[in-house]
Amino acid sequence: MFSSGSMARRLMSRLWPGSCRRAAQLLRLWLTGICVAGAAQATPPDVIVDAWFSEPTTRYDHAILGDDVEWGALSLEVDACWQCESSQTYRLIIRLPETHVFEDLEPRIIAGDDGPTLVMVVESSQTQGARLALYDEAGLYAATPFIGRPHRWLAPIGSADLDGDGWPEVAYIDRPHLAKTLRIWSLRDGELIEVASQGGLTNHRIGEDFITSGIRDCGERPEVVTVDSAWSRIVAATLEGGVISSRDVGAFDGRASMDRVLQCQ
Repeated sequence: MFSSGSMARRLMSRLWPGSCRRAAQLLRLWLTGICVAGAAQATPPDVIVDAWFSEPTTRYDHAILGDDVEWGALSLEVDACWQCESSQTYRLIIRLPETHVFEDLEPRIIAGDDGPTLVMVVESSQTQGARLALYDEAGLYAATPFIGRPHRWLAPIGSADLDGDGWPEVAYIDRPHLAKTLRIWSLRDGELIEVASQGGLTNHRIGEDFITSGIRDCGERPEVVTVDSAWSRIVAATLEGGVISSRDVGAFDGRASMDRVLQCQ
């Protein structure tokens, strides 16, 4: 479950490489001891059970999502013993530097590449524009490069193992109002690696406080669902061998038509 706070509709961390982070995590498993009383077993990895943006700010004057309120911090609720008989939760706040904001609608809890959960967000720099960032309870886990210019944004779609290779992918539309390019990155050993892209697709119009896309699985394999650049057709895309294959799955006639497609109707 996600929480987006009570204001309006929307209204540095330790930067560890993946290998170091996992080594520290394994060390912690040896040192922390027993999880369930009387059971000689190590504590499982912490699991993020809730995430929400906090500390609203107007320090970034983009307003691509309909207002000038962005977010300066990410709040997490973490279960330190999620396999125990009773949960052991704690809360923490990850604050961005003054030059960055979370330019997004809500955090998305996804599966990590080594077991623990991650939070996927859009993080924007006042000088370099947006990037897709993944956070865990220790801070920044992995991120794509910033787009490279201020007031340039990306619209996240979701995460799944799109090609069935055992590694999760993340998908977003790069500059949905300009470049209109679907980009897919694979999360491997704590790093995001771009594996495929396709132009002519989008999922957001300037000023809208929602994103028109998603990932569906109608029984065969996960598909990334977006809209064509003319906002007339809904397109489903699959990934195989680093190649995106797309097909027309119906007319786009507002959010209800997208919802039906995402529900495999």
